[in-house]
Amino acid sequence: MNLTPEKTAVVLIEFQNDFTSPGGSLHDAVKGVMQSTNMLANTVNVVTKAREMGAQIVHVPISFTDGYHELRRQPYGILKGVVDSKSFRKGTWGVEIVDVLKPQAEDIIIEGKRGLDGFVSTNLDFILRSRGIQTIALAGFLTNCCVESTMRTGYELGYEVITLTDCTATLSEEEQKMACEKDYPMFSQPMKGVDFIGELEGKLVVESTGGRGYN
Repeated sequence: MNLTPEKTAVVLIEFQNDFTSPGGSLHDAVKGVMQSTNMLANTVNVVTKAREMGAQIVHVPISFTDGYHELRRQPYGILKGVVDSKSFRKGTWGVEIVDVLKPQAEDIIIEGKRGLDGFVSTNLDFILRSRGIQTIALAGFLTNCCVESTMRTGYELGYEVITLTDCTATLSEEEQKMACEKDYPMFSQPMKGVDFIGELEGKLVVESTGGRGYN
């Protein structure tokens, strides 16, 4: 894999209190898998080290007005669950990005996500291309929903897509396993966060020494 930090973005999908934090409207639904993958601590480690190496950190939160006017009048499926649980409402604590991943000055926050795919209703693709990004490493919620939807589109758009399997969580261990083992390899290069950081660090070592291969 030919990773270059300045051409790589870590894309953080919906690391918001309604998912990540006790008291969040959807936290109880995902906390089991969050704990089993240690996803929050793993993601903090990835973001800290990737940022230090010069990779771009991109936050892709979702948000809605109080009455969910951005959605169809009779939502169904996963978005009906968002409405029924009153999740991700603008101006609430639940919509805020979790404190341990608070955006830094050099980070990018993508606005306009109203559905599952991080690309569809946002300017994510425009911003990534403007920044010269070629590789995207995806983390977040839900493993088999928004992360997977964004992964598939990123693949179609020609990005080199990495999915950070232990930086994701969903509603059950069965769904987590199925997505990471069966779906992710078709549209991305799945890897653990520590392996992704190792790839970035190896590239920096090569560039600094002028050598070939990884140390």
